[in-house]
Amino acid sequence: MKEWSIRGLVFSALFAGVMISLSFMKISLPFSTVPITLQTLAVMLAGSVLGARYGTLAVLIVIGLCAAGFPVMGGKGGVSVLTGFTAGYIWSWPFAAFLIGWFAERMSQTKYTVLKLIVVNFVFGSLLVYPGGVSWLAYTAHIDSLSGALVAGMWPFLPGDLTKAVIVSGVVAAVWKVYPIERILNVKSSTWQANEKSIPGRL
Repeated sequence: MKEWSIRGLVFSALFAGVMISLSFMKISLPFSTVPITLQTLAVMLAGSVLGARYGTLAVLIVIGLCAAGFPVMGGKGGVSVLTGFTAGYIWSWPFAAFLIGWFAERMSQTKYTVLKLIVVNFVFGSLLVYPGGVSWLAYTAHIDSLSGALVAGMWPFLPGDLTKAVIVSGVVAAVWKVYPIERILNVKSSTWQANEKSIPGRL
């Protein structure tokens, strides 16, 4: 197993901060206890940019701070958040970040990079999160029907999730051109070595 790098750990902490900041950007819905937030965008971004290990670590840092009582989830914190209505989504985020990162690490950069990233981010950053999220929401909110649970916890959020996946994928594809994921993983690829020779002063 490869050693953890200082660079990767620092980026994990930075992306945890990004995730905390984006948690304050939320819209409450009158028919659901689940708000629309940009935290899932941060999960997608962490996995895509940092890879499996460091992306997952970034999410776990936020969850750990929340468990310790820090108000990192839209101004809220504590065990009550991690067992509340949205807990199923929150506990799915580390798995989402890991799988997004796992595929990102193995993704070759071609003219279809953005499309591949959209699929990976939407499938694992959105669709993967809903089984646990909707199930726990139905249990805690005492929603008796599957259709009711899907209306409260899934259907209204899918268009936004697809939009987030598109935005993240476009940003990540641009970032990879100047800062390949191998830099985070501390693995030298041929592309990175070629770029390093042409761009002086890069870290």
